[in-house]
Amino acid sequence: MDNSLLNVIDKMQGSEVLIIGDMIADIYLEGTISRISREAPVLVLEQAAEKVVAGGAANVVNNAATLGGKVHAAGLLGDDSGAAGLIKILSNQGVDVAGFIRDESRPTISKTRVIAGGRTTVSQQVVRIDKESKSPMQPDHEELLSQYLAKVLPMVQGVVLSDYGSGTITERLKEQIFDYCRAHNIPTIVDSRYDILRFKSVDYIKQNDAELAAAVGRSLNSEAELMAAGKELLEKMSAKGVLITRGEDGMTLFGADGSVHDIPVSDKSEVFDVSGAGDTCVATVILALAAGIEPLAAATLSNIASGIAVRKMGTAVVSAQELREFITR
Repeated sequence: MDNSLLNVIDKMQGSEVLIIGDMIADIYLEGTISRISREAPVLVLEQAAEKVVAGGAANVVNNAATLGGKVHAAGLLGDDSGAAGLIKILSNQGVDVAGFIRDESRPTISKTRVIAGGRTTVSQQVVRIDKESKSPMQPDHEELLSQYLAKVLPMVQGVVLSDYGSGTITERLKEQIFDYCRAHNIPTIVDSRYDILRFKSVDYIKQNDAELAAAVGRSLNSEAELMAAGKELLEKMSAKGVLITRGEDGMTLFGADGSVHDIPVSDKSEVFDVSGAGDTCVATVILALAAGIEPLAAATLSNIASGIAVRKMGTAVVSAQELREFITR
C-alpha cells in the first residue's frame, strides 16, 4: 500500500479548478439490423438507443468531478441535443456549467457513432459522423467567456486548457488565463492535440509520444530520441514540466530542474479502450497540483488513473474511490 498516494487523493478532494476547451458530445446510436435496404446495398437499422457521453474537454471536466474536484467548465456549445446532453451529465456531477456559452448558429461539436448489431451478431461501429463549425468564435461570445474567466479565475487553484483543435481557446482567452495565473501563482496545464507550441509559458504540458514527435518535427524511433525530444519541448515552451504518455511504456515526466522520471504502467492487464485516457490523466494532475502536490506524485497518481480508464470501454471516468481501491488492493 502506498500511503503517500492515498494522502494525495485525500488532499485532492475539493480542489477548485477551471477547465476550458473544446467540449465534445460523443453520441452513440445503437440499432438492431433488420434487413438490407432496397435503395442501396446498406444495412437498415432499427434504432434501439441513443446515448450522449462527455468527450474532449468535457471528458476532462467529468473526470475532474468524479475524482472529487470542484469544477468550473468553460466552452462553446450549440443549441441542440448534444449540448443538452453535456449540460445534464456535468450538472449531475455538480459541475458549474455557467461558463457554457450557447451559440444557436453553430452545432455542438459532436462525434456520432452508429453501432449495429443483432440477436446473433456482435455489435460493432459501422460509421462515425463528425459535426462542428469551422467558423471562428463570434466576438460577443468571446467577450462572454472572457467575463466568465474574470469572475472564476480568482476562485480556482488550477486551470486546464484542453485543446482539440476547434478554436475555443482563442488568443485573447489564452493570454487572459496565463496573465492571471502567472500573477497569482496558479498552476496551468495544457493538453493540445495539434498545436502545443502556441501555448508557450504554460506551466505544465501533457502530450502523448506521437504528439511530442509532431511538436519537435521528427519521428522518434528510440528511447534516446524520445528523451531528447522531451527536453527540447520543455525548453521551447519554458515550462515547469512536460508529461509524456507512452502507452504500454507508461509515462515520462521531464522537469525544469533537468530531472527525468520514468513512471511504468500501473497494471499490465488487458487494455480495452484508450480513448479518453489522456483526459483522465490531465484531470488527475491538475487536481493534485491545485492541492499543492509535487509534480512527480501528481503524475504517478495520474498514471494509475489512466490505467483504470483504459480498462473501460469507450470514453470513461475514474472515481476517487476506484483509485483508493487500486492502491490498497
